[in-house]
Amino acid sequence: MYQKILLAADGSDHSIRATKEAIKIASLNSNSIITVVLVADYANAKSDVLHSGSSFELDMKRRKKLMPVEDLLKQEKVSYSVEILRGEPGPAIVEYANKQQYEVLVIGSRGLNALQEMVLGSVSHKVVKHADCPVLMVK
Repeated sequence: MYQKILLAADGSDHSIRATKEAIKIASLNSNSIITVVLVADYANAKSDVLHSGSSFELDMKRRKKLMPVEDLLKQEKVSYSVEILRGEPGPAIVEYANKQQYEVLVIGSRGLNALQEMVLGSVSHKVVKHADCPVLMVK
C-alpha cells in the first residue's frame, strides 16, 4: 500500500476528517510516513506578519492550527512530519505534491455547492485536477 502520503491540512473540521482517513491509509503499511502540509496563504500573510511579534511567533501560530491534526497522528502512533508552504493553497499543494512525488494526497473538502464553487473556486478541486498522484478528497 502507500508509503509516501501527503496530507493537506489547516486544522479545520474538514482537515480533521482527512487526517482520520490518512491514518487509515498509513495503518496499512508499517513503513508509511505522512507529510502534513499547511499553506500560509498569501492573502492572509500580510495581516499575519503585521499582527505577530516575530517570525518565531508567527510559525508557532501556524503550527498551533495543526495541533488537533498532530494530536491524532501521535495518538495513532503514525510517523509524520510537518511542512509549512507559502503561496496560494491549491497551486502550492499541487506543486509540492508533484515535485516530491507523493504516492497519494489526502485533502478535506468544504462541500461547496455548485454556485459557490463556480464563484469561489475550491482548493480541493484544483488539487484533484492538477496533482499527478491519486487524490482522496474527504467530505
